[in-house]
Amino acid sequence: MTPHNELRLLPWSGPDGKPCYLSTDNSTSYLSRLADDTEAIQLDLAADLVAHALEALSSEETQPEELRHLTADLTEALKDTLRVATSRGHRLAAPDVRAHKGNAGPRLPTGAFG
Repeated sequence: MTPHNELRLLPWSGPDGKPCYLSTDNSTSYLSRLADDTEAIQLDLAADLVAHALEALSSEETQPEELRHLTADLTEALKDTLRVATSRGHRLAAPDVRAHKGNAGPRLPTGAFG
């Protein structure tokens, strides 16, 4: 993977709620590993919360107050998950467009489209 000169969006916000970024080419630095671990925890918590939500929604005994609380928790988990996806998406290597020059991709017959 080629090194990027972009900043890494970290999985936490600053004290004023603004995004935090890390500038490093070292993916094994302390802060990089801390960010990786935090992302993993956030994604695991989101998965657990989705499982809990599925249980709550399938139960006729779930109270409206519990659903409101669950909605708030799901919203926070979704925000964290979107931040992780954005951060990881920015760190993907950009495709080499020169390697694809003149190659428009696969060609399908007209009949393939119905």
